[in-house]
Amino acid sequence: MERKILGAAEIEQALLNLDGWRADDGHLKRRFEFANFAESLAFVNQVGELAEAADHHPDITFGWGYAELSITTHDRGGVTDVDVALATQINKNYVP
Repeated sequence: MERKILGAAEIEQALLNLDGWRADDGHLKRRFEFANFAESLAFVNQVGELAEAADHHPDITFGWGYAELSITTHDRGGVTDVDVALATQINKNYVP
């Protein structure tokens, strides 16, 4: 992947295929909801495995019944193809 910064139109196009994600100030963000803390933690661990495999790590906030993800390419200063690919993998591998 190029790690090329995406323009607004490219981000909007990518979001058409990323259910639940939104663009916010140079990040892709999504909130996931769960029945309890254990499910939130299990999800965070799943995302951690995907992130390690991709060598691209989101910011994660989680607690009882939720996890919030924020993905950006810090050294590029915004959303890149790498961010879109990770968000796609998270959606593909997330089992509600």
